[in-house]
Amino acid sequence: MFGNFFKNKKILVTGHTGFQGSWLVLWLKLLGAEVTGISLPPPTKPSFFKSLKLENVITHKIIDVRDLTKLKKTIELNQPEIIFHLAAQSLVRKSYKKPLETFSTNILGTVNILECIRSSTTVKGCIIFTSDKSYENIGIERAYKENDRLGGSDPYSASKAAAEIITTAYRNSFFNENDNAKIATIRAGNVIGGGDWAEDRLIPDFVRAITNKEKIKIRNPEHTRPWQFVLEPLCGMLWLATKIVCEQKFSQAWNFGPPIERKQYTVNKLLGKICSEWKINESIIKKIPNTNLHEDKFLNIDSSKAKKLLGLKPVYNLEKTITETVDWYKYFLENENDIKNFSIQQIKNFVNNAKQSNLSWTN
Repeated sequence: MFGNFFKNKKILVTGHTGFQGSWLVLWLKLLGAEVTGISLPPPTKPSFFKSLKLENVITHKIIDVRDLTKLKKTIELNQPEIIFHLAAQSLVRKSYKKPLETFSTNILGTVNILECIRSSTTVKGCIIFTSDKSYENIGIERAYKENDRLGGSDPYSASKAAAEIITTAYRNSFFNENDNAKIATIRAGNVIGGGDWAEDRLIPDFVRAITNKEKIKIRNPEHTRPWQFVLEPLCGMLWLATKIVCEQKFSQAWNFGPPIERKQYTVNKLLGKICSEWKINESIIKKIPNTNLHEDKFLNIDSSKAKKLLGLKPVYNLEKTITETVDWYKYFLENENDIKNFSIQQIKNFVNNAKQSNLSWTN
């Protein structure tokens, strides 16, 4: 996979104790990479990171990305060649409760990473994970492209748009020569998959509700999102990393999401499909009045540039994505101690399906 690029490579992952960060580290270790992780302690209980016992196979550092001194010292000591920056306050509704934490983590944390790269002699490329919510959502039902205007009506979205703007400024000001580090950003669609235990997020809330024999409460049943399996944007990140170290043209912003022709699922329909897959009655779903906190009703992104220039396209359709997600949680609830092997097998199954489609990154 990935042209054997990651074997014995020194890689730094920020936010490695989170949901997507843990999947990324697990995959990197399967690819033979030497991984250093920088993050706050695992943010949830259960913790996917703890379940995988990843602290035993990587250099595991508990560091706040807002601490420039510690961040810089760790990068200088471990000398990574590639950085994946995923550390963030990633919940929209939490951003209303803790706007200062959201802005400082998502903006200052990104600035600190870029500052460290400026002074690094080893970093050749960096992928910064932002969000599909970076776009100024004007309420139209069309997919946003990379050159659309950035913005945000809530603290989380605004902080991610700001991180994009800041990265562009750094790229143009300090990383615009061929021998400089290459910096790319990824605006990914809504990711679902096993291992997510965050509060106030749809599928973790669903799993908690059925295990506690409670109703799952949803505020916005008719809202649509570009749902995709967790490994889809991660394989894109890994593939993009192999590209940017070689060619400056890949150092730009990218949308990673499902094809725009894919029929969009509302929150209500997605939960209905999950109930069907889990073989439980939809009566578990309870619609509750929305609060005054703004959340955009429609959101979709156009990933045609990634398909054209990177050869990326989804491996799983939404039905398969739901099946893989439900299978993971069911297995965890019965076999928590063996979830690492099950997660590794999900990666292998994903890769095998990608190979059948002869996707470029599988070679």
